[in-house]
Amino acid sequence: MIGRLTGRVVSDEVDTIVLDVRGVGYELTIPLGTVGRAPKSTEGESTLFVHTHAREDALLLYGFASETDRKTFRTLIGVSNVGPKIALALLSSLPAEDLARAIQSKDVAGLTRIPGVGKKTAERLVLELKDKLLPTMRTAAQTPTSPNAPAMHGSQVLVDALVRMGFKPAEVDRAVASMGDTATKAPLADAIREALKLLAK
Repeated sequence: MIGRLTGRVVSDEVDTIVLDVRGVGYELTIPLGTVGRAPKSTEGESTLFVHTHAREDALLLYGFASETDRKTFRTLIGVSNVGPKIALALLSSLPAEDLARAIQSKDVAGLTRIPGVGKKTAERLVLELKDKLLPTMRTAAQTPTSPNAPAMHGSQVLVDALVRMGFKPAEVDRAVASMGDTATKAPLADAIREALKLLAK
C-alpha cells in the first residue's frame, strides 16, 4: 500500500495529476487546489499523502496536500453511501477545517450547495460525523465555530480554490471578474474549468 509520494508533477488536470517519482509516473486523483498547497522541496518536488483505494477492477490512488486532508477523506468515505467522488467534491469545495465546522454546525443547506451532495447525503454526514471531524483538527478546535463560516459556492469560494491551486490572487481576481454570473451561478466544478481556460490564455 502506498502512503506517501514525493516527485515532480508532470501532468496537472483539474482533478488528476501524474507525479513522476524517479522515472515512474503515478496517476493520482486529487481535490482541487492540492498541488498548490502540497509541501515542496527546494528542487520543486511535491509531497502528497496517498490513500490507496482497491476495487475489483482497479487500484486507484488519491493524493492529498496534508495528513489532515487524507484523514478527513478516509472519514468521509466511511459514511454509508459516500464514496470517493463525493468525498473529493466536499474537499474541493471546502478546506477540511471548514468542512468539519459546517458538519458540526449542522449546515445541511450549505452542504447541499456542493456539487453531488444531496439533502439526504448532507443529513447523513451531519448525523454520523458531527462529533468526529473537529476533535482531530487542532487548528479547527482553536477556532470559534460560526454558522456563517463555511461560505459555500460563490465568487470568493471560486477565488480561494484557484489561489490554492497556485495562481496569483491578482490573476484570479481578473479572471473571475470577467466571468460575470458564471462565477456564482454555475456549479463550482464548471466555474473552475471556465476560470482555468481564462487563466491559461
